Amino acid sequence: MDAELFPRERTEVAPGAVHLPEWLDPSAQRELLEACRDWARPPAGLRTVRTPGGGTMTARQVCLGWHWYPYAYARTVVDGDGSPVKPFPDWLGELGRRAVRDTLGERHTATYDIALINFYGADARMGMHRDGDEKSHAPVVSLSLGDTCVFRFGNTETRTRPYTDVELRSGDLFVFGGPARLAHHGVPKVYPDTAPPELGLTGRLNITLRVSGL
Repeated sequence: MDAELFPRERTEVAPGAVHLPEWLDPSAQRELLEACRDWARPPAGLRTVRTPGGGTMTARQVCLGWHWYPYAYARTVVDGDGSPVKPFPDWLGELGRRAVRDTLGERHTATYDIALINFYGADARMGMHRDGDEKSHAPVVSLSLGDTCVFRFGNTETRTRPYTDVELRSGDLFVFGGPARLAHHGVPKVYPDTAPPELGLTGRLNITLRVSGL
Protein backbone atom coordinates (compact mmCIF):
# COMPACT_ATOMS: atom_id res chain seq x y z
CA MET A 1 0.00 0.00 0.00
CA ASP A 2 1.22 3.51 -0.79
CA ALA A 3 -0.17 5.05 2.38
CA GLU A 4 -1.17 3.44 5.65
CA LEU A 5 -2.46 4.85 8.88
CA PHE A 6 0.07 2.84 10.89
CA PRO A 7 3.42 1.84 9.36
CA ARG A 8 4.20 -1.85 9.57
CA GLU A 9 6.81 -2.63 12.20
CA ARG A 10 8.93 -5.52 13.40
CA THR A 11 6.70 -8.10 15.14
CA GLU A 12 7.59 -11.09 17.27
CA VAL A 13 4.82 -13.47 16.25
CA ALA A 14 5.97 -16.13 18.73
CA PRO A 15 9.15 -16.67 20.76
CA GLY A 16 11.83 -17.16 18.11
CA ALA A 17 9.58 -16.10 15.19
CA VAL A 18 9.96 -12.56 13.85
CA HIS A 19 8.35 -10.69 10.94
CA LEU A 20 10.37 -7.77 9.56
CA PRO A 21 8.46 -5.82 6.88
CA GLU A 22 10.21 -4.26 3.88
CA TRP A 23 13.57 -5.83 4.70
CA LEU A 24 14.52 -6.00 1.01
CA ASP A 25 14.45 -2.64 -0.75
CA PRO A 26 13.12 -2.45 -4.35
CA SER A 27 16.60 -2.82 -5.86
CA ALA A 28 17.38 -5.92 -3.79
CA GLN A 29 13.99 -7.39 -4.70
CA ARG A 30 14.70 -6.97 -8.42
CA GLU A 31 18.14 -8.56 -8.08
CA LEU A 32 16.74 -11.54 -6.17
CA LEU A 33 13.92 -11.94 -8.70
CA GLU A 34 16.41 -12.08 -11.60
CA ALA A 35 18.38 -14.74 -9.75
CA CYS A 36 15.19 -16.75 -9.17
CA ARG A 37 14.38 -16.58 -12.87
CA ASP A 38 17.81 -18.01 -13.70
CA TRP A 39 17.43 -20.79 -11.13
CA ALA A 40 13.96 -21.69 -12.44
CA ARG A 41 15.28 -22.53 -15.90
CA PRO A 42 16.07 -26.17 -16.77
CA PRO A 43 17.96 -28.32 -16.16
CA ALA A 44 17.01 -28.88 -12.50
CA GLY A 45 14.50 -26.07 -12.91
CA LEU A 46 11.03 -25.27 -11.61
CA ARG A 47 8.97 -28.41 -11.13
CA THR A 48 5.66 -29.67 -9.76
CA VAL A 49 6.14 -31.54 -6.50
CA ARG A 50 4.28 -34.83 -6.18
CA THR A 51 3.45 -36.24 -2.76
CA PRO A 52 3.75 -39.95 -1.84
CA GLY A 53 -0.06 -40.23 -1.84
CA GLY A 54 -0.23 -39.24 -5.49
CA GLY A 55 -1.26 -35.63 -5.03
CA THR A 56 0.56 -32.54 -6.26
CA MET A 57 1.52 -29.30 -4.56
CA THR A 58 -0.06 -26.24 -6.16
CA ALA A 59 3.08 -24.17 -5.59
CA ARG A 60 5.90 -25.12 -7.97
CA GLN A 61 9.44 -25.41 -6.67
CA VAL A 62 13.14 -25.29 -7.50
CA CYS A 63 15.94 -26.10 -5.05
CA LEU A 64 19.53 -25.00 -4.56
CA GLY A 65 22.31 -26.81 -2.69
CA TRP A 66 20.27 -29.86 -1.74
CA HIS A 67 17.17 -31.06 -3.59
CA TRP A 68 14.14 -31.53 -1.37
CA TYR A 69 11.46 -34.06 -2.24
CA PRO A 70 8.81 -35.52 0.09
CA TYR A 71 10.35 -36.13 2.60
CA ALA A 72 14.12 -36.21 2.15
CA TYR A 73 17.07 -34.51 0.47
CA ALA A 74 19.20 -35.59 -2.48
CA ARG A 75 21.98 -34.18 -4.65
CA THR A 76 20.00 -34.73 -7.85
CA VAL A 77 16.44 -33.95 -8.90
CA VAL A 78 15.28 -37.49 -8.20
CA ASP A 79 11.61 -36.63 -8.74
CA GLY A 80 12.22 -34.56 -11.86
CA ASP A 81 14.75 -34.57 -14.71
CA GLY A 82 17.48 -36.30 -12.67
CA SER A 83 19.95 -33.43 -13.10
CA PRO A 84 22.37 -32.37 -10.37
CA VAL A 85 20.83 -29.77 -8.07
CA LYS A 86 21.92 -26.21 -8.76
CA PRO A 87 24.65 -24.85 -6.43
CA PHE A 88 23.83 -22.70 -3.43
CA PRO A 89 25.63 -19.34 -3.84
CA ASP A 90 27.74 -17.85 -1.03
CA TRP A 91 25.97 -14.48 -1.29
CA LEU A 92 22.64 -16.13 -0.51
CA GLY A 93 24.12 -17.70 2.61
CA GLU A 94 25.38 -14.32 3.76
CA LEU A 95 21.90 -12.90 3.17
CA GLY A 96 20.53 -15.63 5.43
CA ARG A 97 23.01 -14.88 8.21
CA ARG A 98 22.23 -11.17 8.00
CA ALA A 99 18.51 -11.93 8.18
CA VAL A 100 19.02 -13.85 11.43
CA ARG A 101 21.09 -11.02 12.91
CA ASP A 102 18.47 -8.42 11.98
CA THR A 103 15.53 -10.39 13.40
CA LEU A 104 16.79 -12.54 16.26
CA GLY A 105 19.92 -10.58 17.14
CA GLU A 106 22.00 -13.73 16.79
CA ARG A 107 25.30 -14.28 15.02
CA HIS A 108 25.01 -17.72 13.47
CA THR A 109 28.12 -19.58 12.40
CA ALA A 110 26.09 -22.33 10.74
CA THR A 111 26.42 -22.32 6.96
CA TYR A 112 23.18 -21.97 5.03
CA ASP A 113 23.30 -24.49 2.22
CA ILE A 114 19.67 -25.08 1.11
CA ALA A 115 17.23 -22.82 -0.70
CA LEU A 116 13.69 -23.90 -1.52
CA ILE A 117 12.11 -21.45 -3.95
CA ASN A 118 8.34 -21.79 -4.30
CA PHE A 119 6.32 -20.04 -6.98
CA TYR A 120 2.66 -19.36 -6.16
CA GLY A 121 0.13 -18.54 -8.82
CA ALA A 122 -3.18 -16.92 -7.87
CA ASP A 123 -4.78 -20.23 -6.81
CA ALA A 124 -1.74 -21.83 -5.16
CA ARG A 125 -1.74 -22.75 -1.49
CA MET A 126 0.56 -24.47 0.98
CA GLY A 127 -0.91 -26.71 3.68
CA MET A 128 0.23 -26.62 7.29
CA HIS A 129 3.55 -28.44 7.68
CA ARG A 130 6.82 -28.41 9.58
CA ASP A 131 10.31 -27.98 8.11
CA GLY A 132 11.61 -31.10 9.80
CA ASP A 133 13.75 -32.91 7.21
CA GLU A 134 16.99 -31.11 8.13
CA LYS A 135 19.53 -32.36 10.68
CA SER A 136 20.20 -28.80 11.85
CA HIS A 137 17.83 -26.65 13.90
CA ALA A 138 19.36 -23.37 12.75
CA PRO A 139 16.69 -20.70 12.06
CA VAL A 140 14.70 -20.83 8.83
CA VAL A 141 14.82 -17.65 6.76
CA SER A 142 11.83 -16.81 4.53
CA LEU A 143 11.84 -14.01 1.92
CA SER A 144 8.80 -12.88 -0.07
CA LEU A 145 8.64 -11.39 -3.56
CA GLY A 146 5.61 -10.39 -5.61
CA ASP A 147 2.01 -10.89 -4.56
CA THR A 148 0.94 -10.51 -0.93
CA CYS A 149 -0.07 -13.67 0.92
CA VAL A 150 -1.54 -14.80 4.22
CA PHE A 151 1.16 -16.69 6.09
CA ARG A 152 -0.28 -18.86 8.84
CA PHE A 153 2.17 -19.51 11.68
CA GLY A 154 1.07 -22.13 14.14
CA ASN A 155 2.43 -24.25 16.97
CA THR A 156 4.79 -27.21 17.27
CA GLU A 157 2.19 -29.76 18.37
CA THR A 158 -0.66 -29.64 15.87
CA ARG A 159 -1.63 -28.32 12.43
CA THR A 160 -4.67 -26.63 13.95
CA ARG A 161 -5.12 -23.71 16.33
CA PRO A 162 -3.58 -21.82 17.95
CA TYR A 163 -2.04 -19.99 15.01
CA THR A 164 -1.43 -16.42 13.88
CA ASP A 165 -2.10 -15.11 10.37
CA VAL A 166 0.53 -12.68 9.09
CA GLU A 167 0.32 -10.64 5.90
CA LEU A 168 3.57 -11.04 3.96
CA ARG A 169 4.25 -8.55 1.19
CA SER A 170 7.00 -8.20 -1.37
CA GLY A 171 10.31 -7.55 0.39
CA ASP A 172 9.18 -8.89 3.77
CA LEU A 173 11.36 -11.16 5.90
CA PHE A 174 10.16 -13.86 8.28
CA VAL A 175 12.60 -15.84 10.43
CA PHE A 176 11.78 -18.66 12.83
CA GLY A 177 14.20 -20.52 15.07
CA GLY A 178 14.68 -21.65 18.65
CA PRO A 179 11.38 -22.77 20.21
CA ALA A 180 9.54 -21.87 16.98
CA ARG A 181 11.86 -23.79 14.63
CA LEU A 182 9.50 -26.76 14.22
CA ALA A 183 6.23 -24.83 14.31
CA HIS A 184 3.62 -25.74 11.70
CA HIS A 185 3.07 -23.09 9.05
CA GLY A 186 1.39 -22.65 5.69
CA VAL A 187 -0.04 -20.27 3.09
CA PRO A 188 -3.86 -20.44 2.92
CA LYS A 189 -4.28 -17.50 0.53
CA VAL A 190 -2.49 -15.41 -2.09
CA TYR A 191 -3.86 -12.03 -3.15
CA PRO A 192 -3.51 -11.75 -6.95
CA ASP A 193 -2.26 -8.58 -8.60
CA THR A 194 -0.82 -7.11 -5.39
CA ALA A 195 2.85 -7.27 -6.42
CA PRO A 196 4.65 -3.93 -6.83
CA PRO A 197 4.12 -3.04 -10.52
CA GLU A 198 7.76 -2.03 -10.95
CA LEU A 199 8.90 -5.51 -9.92
CA GLY A 200 7.46 -7.10 -13.06
CA LEU A 201 6.28 -10.29 -11.36
CA THR A 202 2.86 -11.92 -11.64
CA GLY A 203 2.43 -14.28 -8.70
CA ARG A 204 4.44 -14.81 -5.54
CA LEU A 205 7.93 -16.16 -4.94
CA ASN A 206 9.00 -17.44 -1.53
CA ILE A 207 12.71 -18.06 -0.99
CA THR A 208 13.30 -20.24 2.09
CA LEU A 209 16.86 -20.70 3.36
CA ARG A 210 17.83 -23.56 5.66
CA VAL A 211 20.89 -25.25 7.14
CA SER A 212 20.88 -28.93 6.20
CA GLY A 213 23.25 -30.34 8.83
CA LEU A 214 23.86 -33.11 6.29
